Amino acid sequence: MNKQADPSRKGILFVVSAPSGAGKTSLCRELIDSVTDLEQSISFATRPRRDGERDGVDYHFVPSDTFRQMIERHQLAEWAEVHGNLYGTSLATIEDASLKGIDLLLDIDCQGAAQLRKSYRRGVFIFILPPDYDELERRLRERGTDSEEVILRRLRNAQQEIAQAEQYDYLVVNDDFSAAKAKLISIIHAERSRANRCRYLLQKFTS
Repeated sequence: MNKQADPSRKGILFVVSAPSGAGKTSLCRELIDSVTDLEQSISFATRPRRDGERDGVDYHFVPSDTFRQMIERHQLAEWAEVHGNLYGTSLATIEDASLKGIDLLLDIDCQGAAQLRKSYRRGVFIFILPPDYDELERRLRERGTDSEEVILRRLRNAQQEIAQAEQYDYLVVNDDFSAAKAKLISIIHAERSRANRCRYLLQKFTS
């Protein structure tokens, strides 16, 4: 459970990307459950809901027409077409969190992250890597939810996405889930303790 954020600090934007099958979504869910004062931004998506997914919890599921209206009205901080579907993040969500001192976690693709790097230079960008391509393919096939065509497309896309990984601030290999989770938690705590983010703590010593 998150306590009320300190209004004297700016919220930190944590952006996590990974190729499909690397375990990004599962790790992000664990972070939300394990790290205090961290909230997840719920992306908008035009793809159909999968079994077990809930609107407003996993994604805000909207029709393509609605999504494109949001683009035209400049209501999205970032958006991208991924595997034939549109995904995006509300601009108001990011701006409100920053002003209220709320740390926000975004689980988004490389296209969206590249857009955010231009607008939110103080954001923290983390890339989740699989151990190798063979393990990535094994995980995708074990899902049992995608056709052969979709799996091959995801693997091709993974090569392009991993090529962009060096543009991120941190790389975390998800070869062991618990170890990867621990590394991500360490990154969050370290970033929260940066001196340039914690000037508000010094006010009582200088006033």
